[in-house]
Amino acid sequence: MMKAIRVYQYGGPEQLKLERIPIPQPSSDEVLIRVHTVGVLPYDWKYREGYFKDSRPAIFPYTPGTTFAGTVEKIGRNVHDYHIGQEVFGRSKYGTYAEFTVASREEIFPKPSTITFQEAAAIPGSAILAWLTLFRDGELREGEKVLIHGAAGGFGSIAVQLAKWKGAHVIGTSSGRNLDFLSLLGADNVIDYTSTSFENIVQDVDLVVDTVGGDTLERSWSVVKKGGKLLSLVEQPSADKIRMYGLKTVKPFTPYSPEETKIISQTISQLIADRKLRIVISKLVSLETVQEAHRISQQGHGRGRIILKVYDDD
Repeated sequence: MMKAIRVYQYGGPEQLKLERIPIPQPSSDEVLIRVHTVGVLPYDWKYREGYFKDSRPAIFPYTPGTTFAGTVEKIGRNVHDYHIGQEVFGRSKYGTYAEFTVASREEIFPKPSTITFQEAAAIPGSAILAWLTLFRDGELREGEKVLIHGAAGGFGSIAVQLAKWKGAHVIGTSSGRNLDFLSLLGADNVIDYTSTSFENIVQDVDLVVDTVGGDTLERSWSVVKKGGKLLSLVEQPSADKIRMYGLKTVKPFTPYSPEETKIISQTISQLIADRKLRIVISKLVSLETVQEAHRISQQGHGRGRIILKVYDDD
């Protein structure tokens, strides 16, 4: 048996119940993982609240979480590229707010010994997404200008650093208390959205990356230069406005191969190991206090990523 968080119905953080359930067993192409750390993502609480019940209805009860870092506990008979005790990170469709989870061999990657489990937990849920948003979908290149909304959060703080590493001119919006923080991460310009309308001082950017939506997204159209791109992680930008403002249409999401993901994860891991990419952790929580983590995540305006620490590896 193992400890795990279970959700039995849509609702608030109080729906996160700590229980004991059987340890799952891997199929022939899967790996059993002892979970050390988990990235607590905004998606987790939105799914719990029922934001996606029409497009991705939950099958209750379920265990939240999709990302993890941990060690291989058991391998399926068709798995030959990992061994018991190996440190890995990745994603699981079975839920990761638990002491153990099962993952497909194609969705796990070796964790270098030079990065921590806490850092590794942020790679599959934040860093890889930031990479794909900036460099694949956004086609950001050296010398271009990018505006990142919500730049101090778990995704934004990584996107700022990756964009700067690429050689872009980086503009970030955040609350006033995070301006110095963003400057330390490498942002060239930082804007306090609580006191300044960014659209009055920003213009001709090649790419806008939006993590806020709503009014922020609507006010972003005018700052993108013709032929540029506007990408939102929270809502689909209007196709009519894309045409009206003369922006590039981003191709519908296409699955990326495990080989591509492996290369990206290796590059990001090396950047972290070389201290060229900093994973900012705002709070460490346990399975017993995960309700608090969801409340904090729902409040927004945070700095960096919330990490759920399941297994004490210190």
